[in-house]
Amino acid sequence: METYVIGLGMSPPHPAQRRLRTEELAFQTVRAALADAGVERAEVDAVTLATSDEMDGRSISSMLMAAPSGAYLKDEIRVTDSGLTGLVLGALRVATGRYHLGLVVSWNHTSQIDVQDVMRMRAEPFTLRPVGMNGAIADALFAGEVQRRCGVDEDAVAARIVQRQQVAQRNPRGLRRAPQSAEAIRASGYDAYPLRRAHQAPASDGCVAFVLASGAWLRAHPQHRALARIAAVTSHIDSYRLDAGRVGAMAGFDAGLEDLLRRAGRDHAAIDVFEAEAPTGWHEAAIEHHLAGRDVRALSPSGGAWAQHPLFCMGLVNAAEAALQVAGRAGDVQVEDVHFAVAHGSHGYAQQGHTFVAFERVAA
Repeated sequence: METYVIGLGMSPPHPAQRRLRTEELAFQTVRAALADAGVERAEVDAVTLATSDEMDGRSISSMLMAAPSGAYLKDEIRVTDSGLTGLVLGALRVATGRYHLGLVVSWNHTSQIDVQDVMRMRAEPFTLRPVGMNGAIADALFAGEVQRRCGVDEDAVAARIVQRQQVAQRNPRGLRRAPQSAEAIRASGYDAYPLRRAHQAPASDGCVAFVLASGAWLRAHPQHRALARIAAVTSHIDSYRLDAGRVGAMAGFDAGLEDLLRRAGRDHAAIDVFEAEAPTGWHEAAIEHHLAGRDVRALSPSGGAWAQHPLFCMGLVNAAEAALQVAGRAGDVQVEDVHFAVAHGSHGYAQQGHTFVAFERVAA
């Protein structure tokens, strides 16, 4: 693909951002991304928004959010699956050759909503809603299957969480929360067995914006330098059914990653950095298990969801962290000599959908 990242912006993470409206959060983040790219909004010819009406607590949220996100009088389109799905769509729009400079923006003012109420509404109304299905219960079903399939117990999950929290403390773009002890994690109450409250990464508020450019645009503007090239994108959707054949199997994860590496021409090459969307310690264990046969140098060196966790746009946060690693701009969590990085995002009950974006280093 001749699609490049030339700038990005990330709002400072916040456990509950009350000072700024969602519109201001998006506006400031987009402005930072454009400044990072060294371009003006007037030069942008396409804007892709990744946002959820339910998560925003508004009907047709983009009607209010398009203008502060830079889309006033621009060709604007919206995707509602996840933040990383927005980057896939934005990259493909540039790759068509019709657009040459694009914005991708995603946010989640998570503190303004009851997430489990939103997840309950997404349940099938006749079979799943009457049993009280929500995101935590779906994640608990997933955790039970991970326990059975991978042979992982609560002690191993607590150890992984402690390790990830310690890594997250070094991330300058994270909340730098003090890590919990393994004992405190094991002592926390159950939300739904075997998922404990401390097994889940705390939600936060945040916004991410990417500026994408085509190869033709970069050749016409040699004063600009790309941070990374988007080598390949892909996504995979599993069955909606929450049966034992789907939950915990991670078939979509395996198929999606295989497809991504094939498209990038790196079937058997090492992955220098893999930024995974793992909202719980059980997800961490499952992803580690499914990456065990691959040469992955660093798994979520940013700290992943334990650094910051703006739910809907978490996959785009992972993309920003992966792109910064390739550009050598990741700061205190930089991995040495990164040439190829993968960002992963998920959505739906128990990781029904998986999205992947591969980034490559651009020669000076």
